[in-house]
Amino acid sequence: MQTKELSLYHLIRPANVPNPSVLILLHGYGSNEEDLFSFASELPLDLCILSVRAPHTLQPFGYAWYAIHFDAQDGKWSDDAQAIASRDQIVQFIDEACAAYNLDADKVNLLGFSQGCILSFAVALSYPDKIQNVIGLSGYLNQRILKENYQQNQFDHLGIYSSHGIVDQVIPVEWARKTQPFLQGLEIENFYEEFPVGHGVAPQNFFSFKNWLVKKLKKQKKKF
Repeated sequence: MQTKELSLYHLIRPANVPNPSVLILLHGYGSNEEDLFSFASELPLDLCILSVRAPHTLQPFGYAWYAIHFDAQDGKWSDDAQAIASRDQIVQFIDEACAAYNLDADKVNLLGFSQGCILSFAVALSYPDKIQNVIGLSGYLNQRILKENYQQNQFDHLGIYSSHGIVDQVIPVEWARKTQPFLQGLEIENFYEEFPVGHGVAPQNFFSFKNWLVKKLKKQKKKF
């Protein structure tokens, strides 16, 4: 299938069924759409895989969903305004992609790494009617970029898997450990686990989230 020109550049691995579920991959800071797309060949064939490039170019290479500023006094901090803009741009892309590729708009799943994980959580909690499942890797939940009054949303259909490396030197594991109790407070079905790695995805991590996703999709398919 030929890639279509939408608001965000992306790669596609088509599904082997009509009107399929879709898994949208969101890479981390300084990376690109090729990174997570390496997962595509190992994921279920009845899923359409879209790997999206973030909108902001970094020099000399790579892309970002939002800027990270480094200050001698305050350390590093995120540009939340850019993050919110990217959050909404991802939602727009979801609508475009579902229409352009004849995807099932009721079966949209997100997989994000690092910045992509943070944005995946923000999209799902701000617009839960758009998302079925989230796989969040090596990130955390930034409450400042959630849509106002998100607590009033309906989350009863949403499933979230999150994982983190216990020796991650980019995003402290302590930040990630706050995700599960936060989601439990919203009564969102979720699963969290840790692996003895740094800021990356270990093979056992891949197989764990793959198994989680396959089980969730089978369970949700039976409901329809």
